[in-house]
Amino acid sequence: MKRNKDALMAFINKNNLDALKDVALFIIITLIIHYAWRFWANQLHYVPIRDFMRSSQEWMANGVFNQSVWLIQHLLGIEITTNYETNHMQFLNDGYMSINNSCSGLKQIMQFVILMMVFPGPWKRKLWFIPMGIVVVHLTNLFRITGLSVVITTIPDYWKFCHDYIFRPIFYVMIFSMWVWWVERVSKTKKDEPEPVVQKSGVD
Repeated sequence: MKRNKDALMAFINKNNLDALKDVALFIIITLIIHYAWRFWANQLHYVPIRDFMRSSQEWMANGVFNQSVWLIQHLLGIEITTNYETNHMQFLNDGYMSINNSCSGLKQIMQFVILMMVFPGPWKRKLWFIPMGIVVVHLTNLFRITGLSVVITTIPDYWKFCHDYIFRPIFYVMIFSMWVWWVERVSKTKKDEPEPVVQKSGVD
């Protein structure tokens, strides 16, 4: 077993496949978290912390709604009618959008946190990188919702397509980008960095 492992590592190092190895590990961890979360949410209904998870999602959804409304009205200048009890926003062209618990971004935030916790790297740097990533994922969610408000007011017939195939994947593009930054820059120590190549002239 050890001989096979050593041979695999030698093959990886010989062919400079470290990057592919890391990407494969990222994909595997992300898929495991994704499907484990879906099973926990849909089949187990967040047992054993059902009430806590639902209240957390509701609290985050309310925050996302309030912040999105402010951005849509003040930054984009789009007129909307709001219902803060149902997190519902109505647009002048009769389009509407509601921010429910699944729009809270909690799942994506937890995916990022768990990914960074299990992925190799120095914990001293994870202590600031993870909170920073949480903020980035939250801002990505606000960008997603404000972007969808533009779609509603300009090309409402394409709202579902944009929701499912453009703005939803943005979460994972951002998480992947932060992970690349972590692997390539943040997690590396000085001893991990390659030694600079010194050019020598032909004259002694």
